[in-house]
This record gives sequence, C-alpha cells and structure tokens, in this order.
Amino acid sequence: MSRLIHTFAVLTVFGLAVGCSSASDVDEASVAGARSKGPVADMTFWVDPVSPAAEQIQMWEREGRKQDAALLKRIADEPAALWPAGEIDPGPVVRAATASARQEGRTALFVAYDIPHRDCGQHSAGGAADADAYRAWIGKFAEALGNSKALVVLEPDAVAHMVDGCTPGEYQGEREQLLSEAVVRLKQQSGTKVYLDAGNPAWIRDPWQLVEPLKRAGVQEADGFSLNVSNFQTDAVTKKYGLRLSRDLGGKHFVVDTSRNGNGPLAGAWCNPPGRGLGTRPTTDTGEPALDAYLWIKRPGASDGTCEGGPDAGQWWPEYALELARNSKA
Repeated sequence: MSRLIHTFAVLTVFGLAVGCSSASDVDEASVAGARSKGPVADMTFWVDPVSPAAEQIQMWEREGRKQDAALLKRIADEPAALWPAGEIDPGPVVRAATASARQEGRTALFVAYDIPHRDCGQHSAGGAADADAYRAWIGKFAEALGNSKALVVLEPDAVAHMVDGCTPGEYQGEREQLLSEAVVRLKQQSGTKVYLDAGNPAWIRDPWQLVEPLKRAGVQEADGFSLNVSNFQTDAVTKKYGLRLSRDLGGKHFVVDTSRNGNGPLAGAWCNPPGRGLGTRPTTDTGEPALDAYLWIKRPGASDGTCEGGPDAGQWWPEYALELARNSKA
C-alpha cells in the first residue's frame, strides 16, 4: 500500500444520515424538460482499493473464512462514497482519493458532512465549531478536489432537519447561508458535481415542504439533490418521491443512495435494522432522465450508531456488512 493511500485509509471516516416518519404513497410524476442524459452519465466511479471491506476480506482469508470473504467482495468491488472526517483538515483524504481515481480515469465519490449543529445531538452529533470553521473546512475540501472528476453529496440531513424542526430556528438562516456558499465554492472546481441532500420519503413525507428550504440552501446552483442517504427506502418509492420534488424544483436532477435498501425499510427502525440487504449496484443507467445515478453513498458496513449492538456511528462493523452482502439480491 502506498504511503499516500495508507494515509487516506487511516484518515477516512464514515457518516450517518437519519430518517424519521413512515413512508407515504407518492404519485408518479413526469419532469418536463429532463431529456438530457444528466451531468454524470459518462462517469465511471472509483473503487477504493483499501476500503474497510477490502481489508476485512484479507483478514478473513488469512483466518480461513473463505466463504465470508467471498461474500464481502459484493461490497469491496463496488464504488462507495468517502466521508472525510469533519472538524479536521479533509485535504489528505480528498487528495489521495482523487489522485488514485485520476490515474484510473474515474470519478471519486465524496460526502461533505461537517455542518455546525450536525444531527441535532444524535448519533452523529458534532460538526464544525462555527460558521467560519465550516467555511474554512469546505474551502480545504474544495481546494483538495482541484480539477479532478468528483461527485460530492453535500450535508446529509441538513435541510431536512430544518424542515422537521429538529434544528432550532435560530440556526436555520445561518445553515442555509452556509449550504448555499458551500455549493458555490465546490462548483468552482471544474470537475466537481454537487448534490444537496434532501432526506428521504419516509422523513419529510410531503416533498413540497423541502422546495423553498432547498432553494434557500442553494440547490438551483447545484447539479441536483440526493435522496435516501443512509436510509432503506426502496428504489420505486424513492424515485417517485424524487420525481415529484424534481418537478417542483423546475426539473432539477437527483441521485439515490441504494447501498442498503435491497430489502426495503424495517418498520420503526432506522438505526442498524437487522435483515437488510445491499441494493441496486452503483450505476448511471437508471432508465429515468431526471435520476442521474443510483449510488452507494452510505458505506455498507458503516454503523449507524450504538444501537442493535453496533459500534459508534461511522465505525466499520464487519458482521453487519456480511449480513448486507448475504441478503443482497443484486
């Protein structure tokens, strides 16, 4: 392992996006003017060669767990987003990943997750200390991207938590300003696509509630919005929801996290629910003009938090990863 990639592997951590409420029925909607192939249609995504899944495979092979190691290749062989640690310099992780991806002519996937007052004090509480700290962090993130090809999912939960009231009102104006500034800063990098997170269908059940907050947070300057990050809603439900939101945003495109939705959600459980499986493999061939890609944004095997026997949020949990792989229908 090169020193650069070793540094990247050590520094990379994973995030958590939460959801609440139960899924609602959403009508199919067409999106006017969305006939293009989308901004990521020609992208091939980079696979992290030293991911926790890849390293776990090597360990299990040494221990003689050959069958389990083979199952885990269903995760290790697919591209998944990197979540550079918040509150410290993201540059080393971002530069290492983009350098490796550039050598292969591929696009690196990232999640920017460091907004102040993150996750309302729940499993992934934290984030930048204040607005200036966040601006500095995003600036380092963007600078490290350079002109490399990258796709960044911006701040899971941040907008939806304002809509559901979890984020106190006194923080909301600042948050919208920071998000809109982050979109603009990241889009200054010529090879970067940005998707502002919009929660999931089981959380903000009426997508129209997200429209104005997303606009104030800069979605019109972004390449689109993301849905289902770290959640388990099915492709069908999420696509219908996304098309309705896209229509209300004037045809804005979107991406969907399918990393763990193969068996859909488990009623009443969003934190490490048992019996889940890997979903649709990452692809830009979605069959829907407004849906740019199915992506693995939440890394399969990264814990949601200390629930159901899991480790801290973002920590690698090999047995949960193995269950996801074993239950995969892909």
